[in-house]
Amino acid sequence: MTPQSSFMILATILPARETELRQLLATMNHEPGVFNPANTLIPFGQFNTLHFARILILDDQSTNDITVYGMSRVDYPIYLAILGDCDGPADHFLAKMVEIAGTGLRSIFTHCDEFTPGADLLTWVKAHNVSSAANYVNWIGRTVRQVGEEEALRQAVEKFLQGNSLRTLQLQQQRVVLKKFVSTEQQAGRLRLTSPEKTPIGWRLQNVIHLVGMPILLLIFSPLILLALPFFLIQLRLLETTDPEVAPRVDPAHANLLASLEDYEVTNQFSAMGSIKPGLFRRLTMILVLAAIDYTARHIFNRGRLARVTSIQFARWVFLDGGKRVIFASNYDGSLESYMDDFINKVFFGLNVVFSNGIGYPRTRWLILDGARDEQTFKNYLRRHQMPTQVWYNAYPGLTAHDKHRNALIRAGLENESMTDSEIQEWLALF
Repeated sequence: MTPQSSFMILATILPARETELRQLLATMNHEPGVFNPANTLIPFGQFNTLHFARILILDDQSTNDITVYGMSRVDYPIYLAILGDCDGPADHFLAKMVEIAGTGLRSIFTHCDEFTPGADLLTWVKAHNVSSAANYVNWIGRTVRQVGEEEALRQAVEKFLQGNSLRTLQLQQQRVVLKKFVSTEQQAGRLRLTSPEKTPIGWRLQNVIHLVGMPILLLIFSPLILLALPFFLIQLRLLETTDPEVAPRVDPAHANLLASLEDYEVTNQFSAMGSIKPGLFRRLTMILVLAAIDYTARHIFNRGRLARVTSIQFARWVFLDGGKRVIFASNYDGSLESYMDDFINKVFFGLNVVFSNGIGYPRTRWLILDGARDEQTFKNYLRRHQMPTQVWYNAYPGLTAHDKHRNALIRAGLENESMTDSEIQEWLALF
């Protein structure tokens, strides 16, 4: 199994060159929201281990919200962020990206104040790679190559079935015919079904340590946790009853800009950022919550769903500015409206646990209640914190997480040594 990893290259944009940078990034698209694979800056399509990538300018429009606490606005820098989700170690991918797109990367980073033309590009990129506080992969181990090969398999078998009626054959015979067809296609080189690579020993060891280590730490500190819990709950309720909401109706121009970058295909991107509520309590709560999400996403929700939500393909949460702000980025199937409804209806408590630590979030009770249940206020809050993505790349447009899972089941049905008639019936229904 090849595990997935993520990267986020973060750099401060020179204010005098922001407009020029925006114009340069626009050349990577056919039109706003539609990536041009043939662009000369970063040809993401040439990287056969890259699932998703985006380039965005982090310009937080909600920095004034801190003033509702009687505090002064903080003038944060405007950042350039290049994010991606890839197969294998991120360092390996970054080295490949620098090798193939070094000239384009340099032309982009010259708009940033930390970059000098003579810098060693790979060293600079690795130094500016920011780790995620929590990361979610829809199906750990499913590679870009696997997705492409299994989609080609589905298309080939469906085309064969359209030209060859097998209904007169018994179920076992139908499967034999299809297995023979696929074998012939493989021998002719028209289909490939590459076997998974061995799971790296280092990753497996780290994963086991993480799996076991977190519960052990909780067990060791459980007496202190139990002692602190009443004080935590009291402080939580005090803050929840006084924290102000800041979720006005979204500016139509902002909403229209975001909408113009969405729904070109069945999968969309989402990028949002905001400030954590002031005080150590909220910051520590956010750290613990994201650590818990990262643990469950890594060890529990790693086979097609995040809790009850199946539409997310990749997602991450990243702390910025010393933990004062957070960016959330995801790649999801369907429209934004259906995406938000999915969360509100299925895991609203999960939204509350995370986002209620952000300034202006709809008021919660005991961290998990209310909050996102105030549907329109929550949607206003989320849309207001959303940022336009300047460049977005999807390695397999038109394929949802559900499609990829179906294709994997089709392949498994062919590779199984034997299947019962009822299993074959279910398998044939996948086509």
